[in-house]
Amino acid sequence: MDRLDKILAHEGFGSRKDIKKMMRACEVLVNGKRILDPGFQVDTEKDEIMVDDEVISCQKQLYLMMNKPKNTVSASKDGEHTTVFDLLDAKYRTDYLQDKLHLIGRLDLDTEGLLLFTTDGELTHRMISPKSQIPKTYFMVLKEPVSLEQRQSLIEVFAKGFEIPPEGHELGFVSKPAILKFPDDEETALALTNSAVSISEAPSNQRAVLSITEGKFHQVKRMWAAQGNEVIYLKRLAEGKLHLDENLEPGKTKEITRTEIEE
Repeated sequence: MDRLDKILAHEGFGSRKDIKKMMRACEVLVNGKRILDPGFQVDTEKDEIMVDDEVISCQKQLYLMMNKPKNTVSASKDGEHTTVFDLLDAKYRTDYLQDKLHLIGRLDLDTEGLLLFTTDGELTHRMISPKSQIPKTYFMVLKEPVSLEQRQSLIEVFAKGFEIPPEGHELGFVSKPAILKFPDDEETALALTNSAVSISEAPSNQRAVLSITEGKFHQVKRMWAAQGNEVIYLKRLAEGKLHLDENLEPGKTKEITRTEIEE
């Protein structure tokens, strides 16, 4: 249940103050009955809203994909850095949505790439549940080159899982099996589209792609640190079969469907 003025604000009828005036001047009906109280409670799943004989098709759920840029916080508020919510278009920062729109997972401050928002709490719960085992795929640039001789050994180590030391207040753990690849130039070019790093800054022997099915604190960075290397650039490319739109510029969003996410 939601206030009628919040719903109408979400649908583009102006601020709550504007809507209060509108409800006196226009005929606003809920299930055929005129409503003058802006705080009237409405169930958008069941109730029909009309404004001057026009049915308002309330958007049931919202799903957004963002290409998160570096130096933005995966939160709604932060006293020091720009947040990913600050980057959203005004139409996604209404009173109605601010209580409902949330992130499906997070990315570190300096990590770029695929970030998902939704109002669908049930879907979020399913996606972030440890039981879901949804693979998350990242492109990275490493500080130290990886020789051809080292690659197969690392692929096998990541595939088996290994001990990750504690970091700060975070406990150590044994990583679950992960898929490590060393991409060719075509894959790298795709990964670096609309990124802060250019191909010339990412030598071929310092590039890697990693798919993991868990999301511990700083996990990708800690995995490489445990192998004696350091991640100096990180970008999430995909979650499951949902890939970041290569045409989506950093900080921009696009609406997607629930079906796309569920795939």
